[in-house]
Amino acid sequence: MSIKRSSTLPDIVNIIKGCLAGSRRDQELLYRRHAAKLYAVCLQYSGNDDEARDILQEGFIKIFENLIHYKNEGSFEGWMRRIVVNTALEKYRSKHNLYRVDDIDSIPEPDAAPETDDYSGLEAGDLLMIIRDLPPKYRMVFNLYAIEGYSHKEISQMINISEGTSKSNLSRARMILQKKVSFYTGVNKKVISG
Repeated sequence: MSIKRSSTLPDIVNIIKGCLAGSRRDQELLYRRHAAKLYAVCLQYSGNDDEARDILQEGFIKIFENLIHYKNEGSFEGWMRRIVVNTALEKYRSKHNLYRVDDIDSIPEPDAAPETDDYSGLEAGDLLMIIRDLPPKYRMVFNLYAIEGYSHKEISQMINISEGTSKSNLSRARMILQKKVSFYTGVNKKVISG
């Protein structure tokens, strides 16, 4: 059985060509097709909906400005995601007074996180909200490491911190997440069983 492509849905190559030619229709089509997914990425990196919308808007401006550089190699959606993540990083850098911390020994280690394996009471949307509640420096490192797959060395270069600080921030983010998830699933168990 073969699946026919709908002729009403222009393929991405034609949409890109239209955007490059300045077609508002194709720009709107590209936006509508990808805004929801990219907005979810923005929410991962922002502290609130307004900031996420700003990142999305700035990201799409950069996408349209840089379409000429897309080589039609690899995933177009992945290319756009990278632009949005970089836009979030730029916003983070400008919003926070970043300085280099090379003496990781001066930062106290966090308390051990509670062990828990039961996340059955937690839905994906709830987990994303918990991640969004992390302090910005922990959320940024957590997202770059756990979601985007960057190494601590790459993260340290991206947001101008030491590798040790990146590792420490990831550890603290995990500790906070584990405590919040444990609290949330514990509350849910009490509500369900009570």
